[in-house]
Amino acid sequence: MPDTRETRDGGCTLEEISEIIGLQVYTNHGVFLGNVNNLVVDVESGAVDGLFVGETNPLLVEGGRAVSVPYRWIQSVGDIVILRYFPKRVSLKKAAGAPAK
Repeated sequence: MPDTRETRDGGCTLEEISEIIGLQVYTNHGVFLGNVNNLVVDVESGAVDGLFVGETNPLLVEGGRAVSVPYRWIQSVGDIVILRYFPKRVSLKKAAGAPAK
């Protein structure tokens, strides 16, 4: 797994990091979550803080909404991304004071 947490002065290049975009993401139970759409990067340190996954599996994320997966949840990156952790189900919070449908 390439260590994408290294800064620009380290061993990872932007080209290597950009290869992650488009990879399929799976939970540690082998359930498909979605594809990497973008990376969440700390602009001050240049470290990758997480992956942005769009059009997610509606069995895992309510409404198939996009999610940001923290870097610490990633187990490995290769031909696919495997997560060491992902909640069984992500539900949307209802805004306080919002009228019920």
